[in-house]
Amino acid sequence: MQIVAADVVVTSPDRNFVTLRVTTEDGLTGLGDATLNGRELAVVAYLREHVVPLLIGIDAHRIEDTWQFLYRGAYWRRGPVTMAAIAAVDMALWDLKGKAAGMPVYQLLGGASRTGLLAYGHASGKELPELFDSIRSHQEQGYRAIRVQTGVPGLKSIYGIASNATFEGNSGVRYDHEPAQRGARPTEEDWDTRSYLRHVPTVFEAVRNEFGPEIPLLHDGHHRMTPIQAARLAKSLEPYDLFWLEDITPAENQEALRLVRQHSTTPLAIGEIFNTVWDFQQIIREQLIDYVRAASTHFGGITPLRKVMDYAAQYQIKSGFHGPTDISPVGLAAQMHVGLAIHNFGIQEYMKHGARTDEVFRQTFTFTDGLLHPGDAPGLGVELDLDEAARYPYEQAYLPYNRLADGTVHDW
Repeated sequence: MQIVAADVVVTSPDRNFVTLRVTTEDGLTGLGDATLNGRELAVVAYLREHVVPLLIGIDAHRIEDTWQFLYRGAYWRRGPVTMAAIAAVDMALWDLKGKAAGMPVYQLLGGASRTGLLAYGHASGKELPELFDSIRSHQEQGYRAIRVQTGVPGLKSIYGIASNATFEGNSGVRYDHEPAQRGARPTEEDWDTRSYLRHVPTVFEAVRNEFGPEIPLLHDGHHRMTPIQAARLAKSLEPYDLFWLEDITPAENQEALRLVRQHSTTPLAIGEIFNTVWDFQQIIREQLIDYVRAASTHFGGITPLRKVMDYAAQYQIKSGFHGPTDISPVGLAAQMHVGLAIHNFGIQEYMKHGARTDEVFRQTFTFTDGLLHPGDAPGLGVELDLDEAARYPYEQAYLPYNRLADGTVHDW
């Protein structure tokens, strides 16, 4: 199954996406997601200038060998740009192999271990009434598990609140589908950790009082706390029985999680900005997390995602793959196939793409009664409409960033 062409497609229906489209001598096409939010064109150059010329003429069936060649052969390893490019190739080859076999990719990974994938959605609100409305809306859409993000008194615009984009200085468009604002410079948001730590427990108390004890609730700290602040938050949220607390402190300092574990039994999820299994090695081995948040698109694709979950299974750690809209429908499909096949699946983040994105990427997955399923079409189950993609050229966009009251740049 020799590769005869590999094309990089950049399109911006609801946000910017980078897709690798690989074609074989038999006319089969395979897709891979190479989207890196806010730095998309860096991956485009890496693919077009360095990777695509290496793909022509190789056997598309040799997935593991190709992965190792692109990882080890470059000498300069790791990093989000490199791993997103490798991920796109890896997904495309799995897509091709599934189409050649006439089977969905999850069957090639060992078959289904469950009937569907529990998914969680993103509810948010600046104040409790808006938050409650958002939770109810997600329940009406079928979500059984819901991430709760809240505004903080005194702060104008912070991560995770969809209606924040209507604040002055932002584009005025709600970022239900994409927090990156289109324009020449990133949007500045504000932050105060002490106010946040005081406020968040009161919000979860109110949510539990309103919606009861059964609904699985999640929360994302988004790397903004020091180790002792993270420990305080995890401990203060224990009475509200969170499904998980995500990214409570910058993951580069992995020893910080030991301090959090000493103070709290709140389950922890980390890893959406990790790029290889090496980033997870210590925190899995020392059982410092409960859920692996890796994203197939930024982690090198299906091949390493399956490997890291096999490693995590030895420690009863489950998956919680990253899945907002900066993962294209191709990347989301790749994760669904892995999640359906592995035994230690936990939950899948699922933020619905916009209508224009769904026209560009034609998908076979289903979302029924809170469960995702990738479908049974051969390969990944996603096809790219090139004519539709061409209608939406790239638009420069940046994720927001934070400053403290004194002007210091802070983790967003």
